[in-house]
Amino acid sequence: MTKLFNYFEQAFDELIHKVTWPTWSELQQSTLITLVSVIVLTLIIFGMDGASELVFENFYKFFK
Repeated sequence: MTKLFNYFEQAFDELIHKVTWPTWSELQQSTLITLVSVIVLTLIIFGMDGASELVFENFYKFFK
């Protein structure tokens, strides 16, 4: 039980004294970069899905 208590005490100490938290502007910038990246990747995957659907529809029509 003392090992568990010691673990939580060390984790708390690390969060308070050793972790460098981002500033508000750094946090906003990181969030914006993440949001733009997710939107771009979503559009790429959407485009690939549409292209593959078109290819397979034509493939199945050709062999039907």
